[in-house]
Amino acid sequence: MRARLSPARELTLAALGAAVLAVVMQWPLVLHLGSDVAKDLGDPLAQAWQVAWGGHALLHQPLRFFDSNQFHPLHDTLAFSDALVGYAPAGAIGSGPAAAVARYDLLFLFAYALAFLGAYALARVLGVGRACAVVAGAAFAFTPWRLEQAGHLHVISSGGIPLALALLVWGWRRRRPWVVLGGWVVATWQLSLGWTLGLQLAYLLAALGIVAGVRRWRTERRARPDRGLLIAAGGGALLFAVVGVLLGRVYLHVADTFPQAARGPRTVAYYSGGPVELLAAGRGSLVWSGITAAARARVNTAAEQSLFPGLTIMLLAALGAWRGPWSRALRTGLAAGVIATAVLALGFADAGHRWLYPYGWLYALPGWSAVRTPGRLMTLTTLGLALLAAAGAQRLAAPRGPTSASVGPGVAPTAARPAPSARASARRWLPWALTALILLEGCAFSLHGGRLSGPPHPRVERPPAGLAAARAPMLELPLGAFDNRRYLLWSTAGFPALVNGRSSLNPPSFLRLDAELRAFPDAATVARLRALGVRTVVLHRAHLAGTAWAGWAARPVPPGVSRELRDGVVLYRLAPG
Repeated sequence: MRARLSPARELTLAALGAAVLAVVMQWPLVLHLGSDVAKDLGDPLAQAWQVAWGGHALLHQPLRFFDSNQFHPLHDTLAFSDALVGYAPAGAIGSGPAAAVARYDLLFLFAYALAFLGAYALARVLGVGRACAVVAGAAFAFTPWRLEQAGHLHVISSGGIPLALALLVWGWRRRRPWVVLGGWVVATWQLSLGWTLGLQLAYLLAALGIVAGVRRWRTERRARPDRGLLIAAGGGALLFAVVGVLLGRVYLHVADTFPQAARGPRTVAYYSGGPVELLAAGRGSLVWSGITAAARARVNTAAEQSLFPGLTIMLLAALGAWRGPWSRALRTGLAAGVIATAVLALGFADAGHRWLYPYGWLYALPGWSAVRTPGRLMTLTTLGLALLAAAGAQRLAAPRGPTSASVGPGVAPTAARPAPSARASARRWLPWALTALILLEGCAFSLHGGRLSGPPHPRVERPPAGLAAARAPMLELPLGAFDNRRYLLWSTAGFPALVNGRSSLNPPSFLRLDAELRAFPDAATVARLRALGVRTVVLHRAHLAGTAWAGWAARPVPPGVSRELRDGVVLYRLAPG
């Protein structure tokens, strides 16, 4: 007989399995913590800085949490992007660039593990057996769509969504107020990671709350409500709303100060496309990268518009929607949600006629005008597909009915278990084979010269030794996007005030600096920097080739400015004007 596990023990074993799977799927990243970063040297460097700043602000300036050291002397600069506030406690552990990179890599692995665990838990609560719930976890955490999002920690950190739903549903069914409250706490934590997913979660919870309220009114309106459950649900919802308002006020203030924070229709249209997006897999996919190259070539940006969710997942989801073990209402609701969010994820293809596209309706709702990339709605699409895929796997594994491990309403009574047979043994192993297929489609391994190598994990450049002699506030040159991300990471050694910065919102004053400073150190640019309070300008000699500052040595140094060569850098010290 199958061993029975308590929910706590099962969840613990599932969490351990999720952690091991995340390490294996991202191998050998775990061997290079602190030196290499996952995916690429773009946004991961800036987000490693974000988490580090969050910990620094918690310890040293909690009342000015969003006044980060980038884009000096502006305020609330951490809110120029999704601030990953929920990861701030982790940022309080360790200091310096190496610790920031190691912390980021661990959070990166944690995000995948939590996505697996959350989907597993929600599938179990909805009535799927343990082996088939593993299918759900793998389908959500390792869908091919997630490959191109691996460089966006605020996007892959989606495990709080299914985990919160699992706790809310299980706590309400079992009449456990503290579990319901825990579900709202998880949802609030997910919201604090950023609005990219927090906005989706808020609207999802509102929609599910309306559906649950209507259903209760129609079927259970005479039943006496459980006071403890109502208090827990109301208190949790209030916590979610209060945190949302407190965070939202900062972002709204930034939006009022910088109107360009709102994404105009043309910007959204650039990151939108037609159904071809759903056929484009990530460039790192071992199975689908080459096959879907033609579809990927037809989108504007492959990193944001490669939305292919995986063939095995889609086939299993279709079976689960058609003949899954759940009630017809649940299967229909999930299928409708998958289709609706997939269509919305395509955005609108023409800024001038956006109201002809469904995303135009969403764009008109509060908050959505700040969302640049409609394709990130695939988070909800892949969650629905993962749940339906688990139902499809259970249908294949137990064609005569659900297994004895099924729990929850909407599942038919379990038939008497027949005597073991070769066919029954094959069905028992089928979910694991399906999980292996899903993982194969969603892995970022590659073949080079007959050798299998893991996902990319480039080495992070260490700060030059001479940088430690610079006095803040400071400006670092050159001003390229990748350069600024690197400077932010290096600034985790003490967090000096930087004129540099890198976020989804770059203030116009900073964007003008690149053109204004090409003649540095002439008198005009020195006066401009003094007005900003800059004490030191740092030229990074290793990155000056091909830039306006390549001939720095021949440029005269004006009065009131001193020039000093240090290890790897040139320091221009500006006397106060």
